[in-house]
Amino acid sequence: MIHTHYRQVFLAALIATCTYGVALAEDAAGPVIDVTGSALTDTQAPHCDIVSQQELKSMAPATSDSASLLQNTPGLNLQGGGGVSSLPVLHGLADDRLRIKVDGMDLVSACANHMNPPLSYIDPSNVGSAAVFAGISPVSVGGDSIGGTILVESESPEFAKPGEGSLIKGQIGTFYRSNGNVLGGNVSATAATETASIRYNGSTVKASKNYKAGGDFKAAGLAAVDRGWLAADEVGSSRYESTNHALAIGVLKSNHLIDLKLGLQDIPNQGWTNQRMDMTGNKSTQANLGVTSEFDWGNLESRVYFENTRHSMQFGEDKQYQYGTVMMPVNGMPMDTEGKNIGASLKANVALSSADQLRVGAEYQQYRLDDWWNPSGGMMMAPNVFLNINGGKRDRMAVYGEWESQISSSLLTQLGLRFERVDMNTDVVQGYNTMMAFQGAEAAAFNAANRKKVDNNVDATALARFTPDENKTIEFGYGMKTRSPNLYERYTWSTAGMMMRMVNLAGDGNGYVGNLNLNPETSHTISATVDLHDADERKWGFKMTPYYTYVNDYVDAARCSSANMNCGMMNQTATNAFVYLQFVNQKAEMYGVDVSGDFIVSEGSYGSVTAKGLMNYVRGKNKTTGDNLYNIMPMNGHVALEHNLGGWTGTVDVEMVAAKKKVSQTRNEMTTAGYALVNLHGAYKWNQVRFDLGVSNLLDRFYNHPLGGAYLGQGMTMGTAVPWGVPVPGMGRSIYVGMTVNL
Repeated sequence: MIHTHYRQVFLAALIATCTYGVALAEDAAGPVIDVTGSALTDTQAPHCDIVSQQELKSMAPATSDSASLLQNTPGLNLQGGGGVSSLPVLHGLADDRLRIKVDGMDLVSACANHMNPPLSYIDPSNVGSAAVFAGISPVSVGGDSIGGTILVESESPEFAKPGEGSLIKGQIGTFYRSNGNVLGGNVSATAATETASIRYNGSTVKASKNYKAGGDFKAAGLAAVDRGWLAADEVGSSRYESTNHALAIGVLKSNHLIDLKLGLQDIPNQGWTNQRMDMTGNKSTQANLGVTSEFDWGNLESRVYFENTRHSMQFGEDKQYQYGTVMMPVNGMPMDTEGKNIGASLKANVALSSADQLRVGAEYQQYRLDDWWNPSGGMMMAPNVFLNINGGKRDRMAVYGEWESQISSSLLTQLGLRFERVDMNTDVVQGYNTMMAFQGAEAAAFNAANRKKVDNNVDATALARFTPDENKTIEFGYGMKTRSPNLYERYTWSTAGMMMRMVNLAGDGNGYVGNLNLNPETSHTISATVDLHDADERKWGFKMTPYYTYVNDYVDAARCSSANMNCGMMNQTATNAFVYLQFVNQKAEMYGVDVSGDFIVSEGSYGSVTAKGLMNYVRGKNKTTGDNLYNIMPMNGHVALEHNLGGWTGTVDVEMVAAKKKVSQTRNEMTTAGYALVNLHGAYKWNQVRFDLGVSNLLDRFYNHPLGGAYLGQGMTMGTAVPWGVPVPGMGRSIYVGMTVNL
């Protein structure tokens, strides 16, 4: 049934997925598809978290990285990357092991260093809602992943109220952050009738300087022999610049809602502190059409989308550009990528009875990738174009079904089954030449091999929610999830040292080569959540989620062996150097617990004071080798006090991270010390104006983030002269201010 307010439909739907019994407010404006009801929906699972509108608004001035909007979610941490491109990590699983959808699109990172992850394609100012499934996600939102799911949506179309005729509104925002000299702004404008809506969102940001750590971590000096000066506390290759445009069109017609979203992104520069290359160009074009229809029997959702990425890498301002000799110069190392992504989905929600719902769906994705490196001179990097991945193909077809049953007033169950077929292939490759580093022989062997791979993957979930009374809820479940390797894991082919160093999805400074014999990963997860709260779920709450995951054919890494010298005996035994690795299937396990809670400390004429806390613990082991898994966050958490009075909100937050001692010996991962950071944030809303002011890392504490990776922000990064053993330091004190005006 179509009735009032469409503007917040997606947010309301997400809230309904994580807490049943949620009804839409009656004072909202514009038509909406009814999402009320008490049953689990396709986007509900144990430990599903919604990022509140207040959090989204308060964090936007402090970051240009949309993934960081999720950082207060239990079970989630961030793996370091560029200024707008960090990677979410859920329960020790990251990157392609998570399913991340932006406006219903499955976006794919088109880069040998995964510099353009899905959440980098939407600016924080354009994020309207976000849901995180840290544990077991239903088969309707999972797929081709073994970890959780993240759903991020821009704001939905907004329509005029019945009888209003038309709606015109807008918003202008700007912000400044001191560390890195970051300046940015955003604008939005909406024009709508009762049945049609058009909205534009634009944003731009530029960090014109590198950020500074909370203390010296290296000697001051030239960044490279042909580059400028870097201070001892300056983190090289941390500048960035990004511009995004988005246009959303919505049409209401009878029982149908049609939405069309178009997007353009231009990132001319994004330095990378933990990779040997920098992003020197990333242009993306997106078109996304969806239709939602309501019928007496339920509803039908369909979507088709297209996304094209043209990505370039080269050595940026702080990395050596000139190599070779005067007589035979080598001008950097151009690396180019183009990814083309076409997808479609169809989902039906059918009410079988008042207590039973059936959800069925089908999905299709066609992905094409070309990764080539133009010759740049010298004997090793000429005369041919190096084809890293040539005509890479990765096509997915999936069908699924979920049955949801309200067995009693206190017990609700959901069973799901998903089948997915993944077809992968690539065309023949070539090296820069046939003589150096066995490029000719390795290319010939790869080209002669059977490169076509077909994976038939099965997911299954069983979820339940037990609510014995109004003060407690117990959720538990089992999930089996499967992920096929990505194109870089299967199809990168050269074991030459320089070529391997340019393929790195982990930010650890090591070199990698693919493996045609990789099998899909299959995870088995059991999880439970105990949720205690007051009857109104307002005064206090406590939630604890223990979990255990076992993964067959986990795609880890082993020291490579080949005829090339870099894969020789020294590579097998090195303990304090960057090494060369091949992707391999092994067995792994992860287990841990998330704990979170909040309570109102006091309320009165002075406002309300609320205490909040969060603690995450995860342990990751390679069961084949006995080694520790890479990039596993040590115990971490934060406590905060929040004060609210009228239009004012103020927060004092203390972030705490334990020392990282359990590291991957295979990758020569570095240990990090424990630390605590103090952050302040204040916001005041006056009429149509909102002011934000805050300080990150108030005490200017020096620290190394455990997931920050190896420091490669300066020097001769093409070669082997970059010193091992320096983690990427975190950002020192930064003061930020922001202002938003609603028109």
